[in-house]
Amino acid sequence: MVDEPAPTDTPKPDRLVVVTLDETSIERGNPDVEHERAIAVYDLLEENHFRPLDSPPGPYRLHLAIRENRLVFNLATEDGTGFMTHILSLKPLRKVVKDYFLICESYFSAIRSAAPAQIEAIDMGRRGVHNEGSRLLIERLEGKIEVDHDTARRLFTLICALHFKG
Repeated sequence: MVDEPAPTDTPKPDRLVVVTLDETSIERGNPDVEHERAIAVYDLLEENHFRPLDSPPGPYRLHLAIRENRLVFNLATEDGTGFMTHILSLKPLRKVVKDYFLICESYFSAIRSAAPAQIEAIDMGRRGVHNEGSRLLIERLEGKIEVDHDTARRLFTLICALHFKG
């Protein structure tokens, strides 16, 4: 008997299928920021690995919020049954979020008028800071929620989007 791979249209259980951002945590940004947020949510839902440990089987719904300088992950099963609220201090992420905002401002400014080489250099720096934020997020979620690098990158983008008001 030959093992065949599962059909590609079979939903993966360890994934997010709905992501919402707490509207009271969001301060609407400029069009560049809104675009980044929309892309991050779209990309996150298209492909992700998200597995809360000691939880019911997925897929999952995630509602992200900021409350009292803490990042709140409200988790539910696909049918909307809530099962976990995970709260992280934002303090360890504060510096990298601030650095990310600063370099993003430089990047968005550069794409309007700078030479391609300068834009590329700023973008490399932006990706480096983004990777650092993703790494920190993976560390902070360790033992609670398992995510891969790409999922952590997209979640970091959403955390930044929420952090405007937090």
